[in-house]
Amino acid sequence: MKIIDIVKGEKPSLSFEVFPPKTSDKFEIVQAATEKIASLKPSFMSVTYGAGGGTSEYTLSIAKDIQDNYGVPALAHLTCVNSTKEEVKARLEMLKKSGIENILALRGDITPENRDREKWDYHYANQLVEEIKASYEFCVGGACYPECHPESIHQKEDIANLKRKIDAGCEFLTTQMFFDNNVLYNFMYKIREAGITVPIVAGIMPVTNAKQIKRSCELSNCSLPQRFKTILDRYGDNPEAMKQAGIAYATDQIIDLFANGINAVHVYSMNKPDVAEKIQANISEIIK
Repeated sequence: MKIIDIVKGEKPSLSFEVFPPKTSDKFEIVQAATEKIASLKPSFMSVTYGAGGGTSEYTLSIAKDIQDNYGVPALAHLTCVNSTKEEVKARLEMLKKSGIENILALRGDITPENRDREKWDYHYANQLVEEIKASYEFCVGGACYPECHPESIHQKEDIANLKRKIDAGCEFLTTQMFFDNNVLYNFMYKIREAGITVPIVAGIMPVTNAKQIKRSCELSNCSLPQRFKTILDRYGDNPEAMKQAGIAYATDQIIDLFANGINAVHVYSMNKPDVAEKIQANISEIIK
């Protein structure tokens, strides 16, 4: 099933993201966790992908397993930074052959190993989107930053770049995490004014580990409202209390989003089935 048909529907959608292992010895552990999340029957599940294809084999295996064995639509991430056009085409052919219908097209993170931009075949995600749509029937989504892409000079420039991605054929956008829903509502007003009308999938991160959130915020260029900082200060040193508070905070965000007409929420579940299960249970009547 195409993701665009899910996120455009009247029924609220709740989906989860999982990530493949970096090494083969962790594959069975990660696979077991993703299968537990898949057994919850979310609207769909996304599977991440390392820059340069570092986890491409595992991404495909997990996405296919989710779809074939659990009947959950899979959204396979695909990055293009540090990849040749030939490599990207080979991966697209593998996804097609495996029956994957949905791709989240991303540039990917810049690392010390891939900083030489002169060697890149792709410099922006819109180039990847355009290439996919020119030759394949995949449903293609993209990413967006409610608080501005960290490499953009200002949000106006960021939104202009986002519009190029949409014009290239991107059918929906999934946001980076944010902790203040007003940030998303303001962002959506701005992109609608700029002519971006595709569905927006709100990305929510349940914070269960206070030590990891600082690095995550740096990567996604998101800020922490005072209300959330207070929670971190009070419960950050108590792992179980922090998990409970983080799930409650994420649940509150999701309920507010649905109440305000955002019909698609994507939870960055970090391969934690218990977190996914508790959030789904907290809103079970809302997403019926």
